[in-house]
Amino acid sequence: MSILGAVAVPHPPLIIPSVGQGREDGIGHTIIAYQKAMQFVSSLKPKTVVIVSPHATAYQDYLHMSSGDMAEGDFSAFGSPDEKVTCRYDMKMVELLEELCAKTHLSAGSYGERVYKLDHGTAIPLYFLNKFYKDYEVVRIGISGLSLGDHYRLGMLVKEASELLDKRVVFIASGDLSHKLKDDGPYGYSAHGPVFDKKIVEIFKNANFLKLLSLSPHLCESAAECGHRSFVMMAGALDRMEVTADFLSYEGPFGVGYAVATFLPSTVNNDRDFVEQYENSIKADIAAKRKQASIYVRLALYTMEYFQKERKNPPLPDFIEKEGQALLANKAGVFVSIKKFHELRGCIGTILPVTDSVAEEIMRNAIEASNSDPRFPPITYDELPYLEVSVDVLSQPQRVDSIDELDAKRYGVIVRAGNKCGLLLPNLEGVDTVNEQIRICRQKGRIGEDETVTLERFEVVRYY
Repeated sequence: MSILGAVAVPHPPLIIPSVGQGREDGIGHTIIAYQKAMQFVSSLKPKTVVIVSPHATAYQDYLHMSSGDMAEGDFSAFGSPDEKVTCRYDMKMVELLEELCAKTHLSAGSYGERVYKLDHGTAIPLYFLNKFYKDYEVVRIGISGLSLGDHYRLGMLVKEASELLDKRVVFIASGDLSHKLKDDGPYGYSAHGPVFDKKIVEIFKNANFLKLLSLSPHLCESAAECGHRSFVMMAGALDRMEVTADFLSYEGPFGVGYAVATFLPSTVNNDRDFVEQYENSIKADIAAKRKQASIYVRLALYTMEYFQKERKNPPLPDFIEKEGQALLANKAGVFVSIKKFHELRGCIGTILPVTDSVAEEIMRNAIEASNSDPRFPPITYDELPYLEVSVDVLSQPQRVDSIDELDAKRYGVIVRAGNKCGLLLPNLEGVDTVNEQIRICRQKGRIGEDETVTLERFEVVRYY
């Protein structure tokens, strides 16, 4: 068997009557839609329910699958400890998924469980499902900081595992939409919140999962959503299948968006290979941009590729000798920034020059950014065609006495407190105010909010 069907559902705790204590009436349409969705799941009679929850165990660089014989959850964190949900785990499927992940070099498995109890993102869907159907086992998966493509590919492996085991499987994607729909909501209001929700609703109505992969990371972050990666993994489980969508409801009365939809796959449709389409389009776009790239970026790319092949520092390329005399004649601090699928993949630089020329500064920091940024694993050779690279050449930093002398678009900021220092480049997507710049600098430099700081500003010339 392949995937029999899938549902996307939210997980507001107050939807449980013993938690909501009447407040659940405010999302009555969501409750009715939830019941219809779980009746849909029940009609498919799955032996295994794969559920991905953003509140299960999560890691930055690893997709976690829960293990063991069974698990239990309750709603004590929401004032209802007596309301319990239990499930049995399908370890045969978990073990096969681990094997498939290892074969495809996908960073996923069952090591490092941190949330043994069922989280509410898992327990709430199962609470509703159990009203209609109980003859199933569960595979519980968390999300991660890995790329959307990796989440999609794990969904594809769920589909492959169901086929290899000849097992009836339904996929549940648990996730709320934006948490920033109202001023009095849990995270306040952002104009990006309604925009994100509208896009997800349209995607669900048309089962156009390619658009899930194309959503701006800045939009997702600004909307404070929690379901995007769950929905992407669900889309992977429906890869290359014709899908009939039934959009059941959308509500957001409490400042959080709740959407419910069901998806019924039918025939094979190889035109719905969405992750391949998305990544190929990114690759083609980057290849076209590189033909127009500045000499600064060409040098950074040359350095990264040479280092990946030879594992040593490259010689100065001929094109710098011919075209880049200004890069050899001048010295400056340089930052090299790398993005993959529009998300940061590495960024390291120098505030002041530590080499004899801008060219050498670029080469040094290109290697550092692609191999030694502690936030990310080293870049591999296979990633190179998908990487967007920019180079910032810095002016000499200047001390300022007031934030009035700063401008988030024009100036980068250096925040110092004793030996601690945090730096942020200017004109970054999603960083629109000086106060936000300083907050991030304090965070990066591990500088407390009550610590006295000095401020410096600098300008950059950014090359693409």
